[in-house]
Amino acid sequence: MARSTALPERVTVLGIRHHGPGSARMVRAALEAVRPELVLIEGPPDADPLVPHVPDLTPPVALLLHDDADPSKSAFWPFAGFSPEWQALSWAAAAGVPARFADMAASAFIDPVDRILRPRRKRVHLDPLGLLAEAAGFDDPERWWEDVVEHSAVADPLTLAAAVGEAMGALREEYADEIDEETLVREAAMRQLLRKGLKEFSGPIVFVCGAWHAPALATLPPATHDAALLRGLKKRKVSGSWVPWSYGRLAATSGYGAGVDSPGWYSHLFSRAGHGDVVPRWFARTCQVLRSEGLPASTASAVEAVRLADALAALRGRPSPGLSEVSDATLAVLCGGDSVPLRLVRDRLVIGEQLGAVGDDVPRSPLARDLERLQKRLRLPVSPEEKLVALDLRKDVGRERSRLFRRLLVLDVAWGELEPARGLGTFAERWVLRWDPSLAVAVAAAARHGTTVSAAAERVLLSRTVDAERVSEAASLLASAVGCELPDVVTSAREALDRCAAAATDALDLLGALPELSDTARYGSVRGTDPELLRTALHGLLSRGAVGLPLACRGIDDRTAEQAVRAIDGAQQAVRRMADDSHAELWEASLVKLVETDDAHGLPAGRSTRLLWESSALSADAVAVRLHRAVTASSGSTAFVAGFLRGSATMLGADPRLLALVDSWLAGLSDSSFEDALPLLRRAVSEFSTAERRTLASRVSGEAGPVVAAGDEWDPTRAARLVSYVEGLLAEAAR
Repeated sequence: MARSTALPERVTVLGIRHHGPGSARMVRAALEAVRPELVLIEGPPDADPLVPHVPDLTPPVALLLHDDADPSKSAFWPFAGFSPEWQALSWAAAAGVPARFADMAASAFIDPVDRILRPRRKRVHLDPLGLLAEAAGFDDPERWWEDVVEHSAVADPLTLAAAVGEAMGALREEYADEIDEETLVREAAMRQLLRKGLKEFSGPIVFVCGAWHAPALATLPPATHDAALLRGLKKRKVSGSWVPWSYGRLAATSGYGAGVDSPGWYSHLFSRAGHGDVVPRWFARTCQVLRSEGLPASTASAVEAVRLADALAALRGRPSPGLSEVSDATLAVLCGGDSVPLRLVRDRLVIGEQLGAVGDDVPRSPLARDLERLQKRLRLPVSPEEKLVALDLRKDVGRERSRLFRRLLVLDVAWGELEPARGLGTFAERWVLRWDPSLAVAVAAAARHGTTVSAAAERVLLSRTVDAERVSEAASLLASAVGCELPDVVTSAREALDRCAAAATDALDLLGALPELSDTARYGSVRGTDPELLRTALHGLLSRGAVGLPLACRGIDDRTAEQAVRAIDGAQQAVRRMADDSHAELWEASLVKLVETDDAHGLPAGRSTRLLWESSALSADAVAVRLHRAVTASSGSTAFVAGFLRGSATMLGADPRLLALVDSWLAGLSDSSFEDALPLLRRAVSEFSTAERRTLASRVSGEAGPVVAAGDEWDPTRAARLVSYVEGLLAEAAR
């Protein structure tokens, strides 16, 4: 094999740290010194058509590239203002110099299966910064890089770049056999694109890449060598755009592998470089944040914090205060040792809240453009911070906003989350909005369904109505169609509901669809849908479900019994809201029949007894008879009582006879029977409010005498038995 050749002198390789402000300053200064004819930047070459749009961007932004055939397969390449790659892009745009990306094709990052096709010897992943930091006596690679590069006093950027490259070169020589395979393939792609640049341009070329890759670009092996490494990689048709990003997503905690822990701090370092006031300005901003939350933060305290940060840096042998010194000084002086306000400073400043922007001329999918148009028209700016929006559906703007949020949910673009109604009425909604930049992927994926939000949501829902097989699924689709105000989908979902109901044989499935259908019927008039159409569907499901309910509760296990209780409660609520008198009577008769069915499971039977009592369909005398019969039965008493207790405790506390029946049954249980009954009873009692529990306790103590009396009425023997029993329960739970 032919030997490698030295890199031409007209090529300058700048090894950088991704998102490093010191590296960004080095790149900017080096570009000004070299004035290249071509700038190559580590990144997917598929994004080259998007480079001309750099002047229309406000960082932080990200490249979003996705597979044309499957937009859900995608990858981001984020850039902040302090990113060296961004400084190279913006310098090239301002200087009128071509800028290109040089790395493996984006398809290899979009789908990891496409990265390496041929099995080769296993290699381990290296942490080059960690190795160099350890050699220099640092236990934190981030701190080592900051001291050596970010706070470097080296005036010549090319000298600094050469020093970084030399250090990485020595490291690569020592660990040559442990460099991972993907790195070798990526570097082969970088060299191939560098060769292409050398052929097209005769002047200086600057290559900006991660410091670890810089030594691999110092020489050029034969082109056939690199071509062999790249042979066999799959190619996909890739499209993409620039999308807004945020400092929160850029932080390492967001899951982005090349992120940084403190983007807000790095932005401050970059913006104040050369001014000599990095630390004082930072503490001034910290005081502003604390004061905005009503916390004391005086100017004198800020001065003391600056002095402490400088002293800590000197004691630790650092060239200047870093984030750790600044944070320690903030905690000690401005936060009084309290970590809570320090977390506030971290969220607001260290990470930051900045959100980027892209210009109108940046290419987007038609769906994305339609969404932006709707956001502007409805005055709904995107923000990474949570925002509560209250909507009045009687007003056009409120109704349109709700319609947009619901259609986006259909498209899996979860911009807004609907809060529970909580008595707001049928015309009011409350949404919590938060725009995560990664939602751009969901928008890109949804673009395959249509060119507008309305058309895409309609297509998705129509497809789902065709595939619907269960009654509850069809009812949910009908609710979505009404909320999205898509008439054609409403018709299709209504037909799907009829089709599924006709084929359904499970009464619990039929009844389980009633709550959502009743809510839909309530909102139908507000949404412009005929409520009678929905009420007719509800009555049809109720009729069939009510007839089959008693049989569906016979001979079932506990899990199915829980499902039956939920179906009964939901149906009861739907009947109260929307059913006419005849169907309400049919439902009541079904509950009576269930209560009278001897082999029905105790949970739904007890719950039905309770509902009939609350609606005055059963008198207290009749309930007492059924409850007495249940608790004296040999089996099933626990489930019946648990079902009967579900819900509010107000009526139970007001009827001493029924309460006495339950209390005497509970007191008469053996230890083993009580342990078996405890899970069901705990679940039933957990629904009682604190006031209701207090009322029941007072009623029980009033009937059976004080639980703890004064003086000689205290029974130490009984108390010891109780303590011993509770200790046994706790020991059993611990095991």
